[in-house]
Amino acid sequence: MGLDMYLEKSVWIGANYEHNEVTGIIDLKSKGKLVKVNTNKVKSIIEDYAYWRKANQIHGWFVRNVQDGQDNCARYYVSVEQMEELVDTCLKVLADHSLAPDLLPAQEGFFFGNAKYDEYYFDDLRATVAMLKNIKADSQDADGFYYYASW
Repeated sequence: MGLDMYLEKSVWIGANYEHNEVTGIIDLKSKGKLVKVNTNKVKSIIEDYAYWRKANQIHGWFVRNVQDGQDNCARYYVSVEQMEELVDTCLKVLADHSLAPDLLPAQEGFFFGNAKYDEYYFDDLRATVAMLKNIKADSQDADGFYYYASW
């Protein structure tokens, strides 16, 4: 158990509308068995875009800046601009560690991991920057990004 955090990318396909003329084959297997997908009914595809484990400072940022202070494991829309702001904030803290408590404070919570400003804390920031570095380009075919966490 612990704080698991997910950012998903939604890509609208619209194959459920004939006039979109979506063609293609979805050939999936799970554990060796064919997974039947009616491509004529596919509205969108959800991709895992980013994943964090016990990066409580990043979760706190999402709660404050995306979720209106609600920490409730619900799924929230995140704009590209918000994700760029998160990257900028991470870069500021990485450049000046003394800004960490003000810009990206560690969050305490049940199964949230440690709340120290140690190398793990800064590793989470570097990982966040790496995961989101191509967000602008990756958003071109997306109809939205969504964040949620569970613990």
